[in-house]
Amino acid sequence: MSIKIYIDQGHNPRDYNTGAEGNGFYEQDITYEVGRRLYLLLSRNSNFDVRLSRPSRDTVLGTDNSSSLTARVAAANSWGADVFVSLHTNASLNANATGSEALIYSRSSDVALGLAEDILEELNLVTGLRNRGVIERPGLYVLRRTNMPAVLVEMGFITNPTDAELMAYSPDLFARGIYRGILKYYGMS
Repeated sequence: MSIKIYIDQGHNPRDYNTGAEGNGFYEQDITYEVGRRLYLLLSRNSNFDVRLSRPSRDTVLGTDNSSSLTARVAAANSWGADVFVSLHTNASLNANATGSEALIYSRSSDVALGLAEDILEELNLVTGLRNRGVIERPGLYVLRRTNMPAVLVEMGFITNPTDAELMAYSPDLFARGIYRGILKYYGMS
């Protein structure tokens, strides 16, 4: 039986629930592209069944910020995903802030914690970006309302020129790092 992975490409391409901007790049564009490439990697592996929150670049979810988040979670819950992986870029007023981190609902979830740690470790190996660790964020809707273990991956800082260019110009690296982290977690690497 296939492991069902729901990939949430954070944010909408326009109107509302759009993401951060930095160094001439847009979070929603980066998350779309990394998610699309991660989908292709996972789809080629018969161990996985995969769905995307934004199957096309122009997909807009919901009618406002709240319903956009609700739509993502509802799709994963109704499908019965085994794991929810939400892709994002981080932002900071400090342009020197760099690296990848993962957010989970609680450290008591062995699946979310283990998956988050493996994804970060592989992202670090593939991209060279600093591993900033796993952080509990029980207030985040997509972590709190999913019926399955969820990991929100902050791939890098869009406000850091080096991180931003790496995410924008080398999305394959991030897709491959996350894919390898998923494989590692499930003992397939």
